[in-house]
Amino acid sequence: MANTTISRRTLLTTLAGVGAATLVGCDSTPAAADPLPDPLLVTLDGGLTVLRGTDRQSIGAGVATADGRLVWTAVADGADTLLWRVDAGRGNASERVRLPGRWVPQTTSTDGTRLALTTEHLSATGDRPAGRDQTLVLIADAAGVRQRLRLPGTVVPEAFTHDLAGLFVLEWLPPAAPDRYRVRLVDLATGVAGPLLTRAKTAVPPGAEEEMRGDGRQAVLAPNRTVLYTLYTHQPDHQHTRDRISGRPGRDVHAFVHTLHLEQRWAYCVDLPHPFGEGGADGHTMAITPDGGRLYVADVGSGAVAEISTEELTVRRVAALAAGGAPAYAAASTERLFLGAGTAVRTVDLTGLAVTAERATADPVGGLVLSADGTRLYLGQRAAVCWQDPVTGGELGRAAVPGLVGLHGPARPA
Repeated sequence: MANTTISRRTLLTTLAGVGAATLVGCDSTPAAADPLPDPLLVTLDGGLTVLRGTDRQSIGAGVATADGRLVWTAVADGADTLLWRVDAGRGNASERVRLPGRWVPQTTSTDGTRLALTTEHLSATGDRPAGRDQTLVLIADAAGVRQRLRLPGTVVPEAFTHDLAGLFVLEWLPPAAPDRYRVRLVDLATGVAGPLLTRAKTAVPPGAEEEMRGDGRQAVLAPNRTVLYTLYTHQPDHQHTRDRISGRPGRDVHAFVHTLHLEQRWAYCVDLPHPFGEGGADGHTMAITPDGGRLYVADVGSGAVAEISTEELTVRRVAALAAGGAPAYAAASTERLFLGAGTAVRTVDLTGLAVTAERATADPVGGLVLSADGTRLYLGQRAAVCWQDPVTGGELGRAAVPGLVGLHGPARPA
């Protein structure tokens, strides 16, 4: 998902490796708007919007599926809430349904058929929530309310299970003054929260659930929609479930990827080596290859890039690139990793994990998205979106987008 903070810091870097080329793309010279070749879901200062050709379809505040196919949005209507779903690729919307009370969309199932709402905006990768005695959660679909949950303590809905029978949540502790959290699974039939399974599909013993501190930077869903990867940084006094079960002390880890299997209901953490997590959270980013086999994590502040095997859940290799600024954004194809930060976009060849090109941009990068067919690389810019040939770096088009905050991804038809 696109980071919603656009930095105005400039990236000053020296290319690592022999033969790297310096290119210039996406300049800020005013020009007539080019029609976008792909529908694109973006965030504006007024909420989610679909850019389609030269048209703009404003959707408003809401949540989208990870693949950008469907968007749920809601607006207050008196004391109640009106809810509807938009097919981002085609532009058509479902009938509006009325929900009693005021509700805010929080997270949607991967197929877009279910939605969890809370009474105020919360985020699994955002700021720490305020403490409370209980959290009200509403589960809805296109027909209206399905379930009402009254969960004890401070709880943030994170994701639905693949079969839609459960809801993964972050439970913040202690409830009145939260400073750490753990991932739990709410059975939607009973409304009771319990621990997840281990990677070996065994129950976590009481007291062995891992409690996390720090920043959830970014979440990436596997292409097959069964695994959610979340990047965490700055984890003082944190021990993984595997350490708590074994009794061995936790290692000095400052960043890891929390792997949540939405179908098999287990969780596992992939530790990232030094220097990951020692710099600012917004300098970290990650992207997954189209086949889902490799996950790449980058810390542009130190220049470190790690390749994770999603089958083995291990770090296969780490490369050192030149250090840069923040915030950072990433996109990956089968052969290349694209890293954007400050006023530069780098191309990293995945065979050798080496920089092969750097493209200067007149404005700071505010997001990177590859088209569904991989032939266009979209860049979020200051009040504009431009797109390049990902191989040559040549600019293919540019469109003014006033109020642009970030890029979500291609708006594919549902």
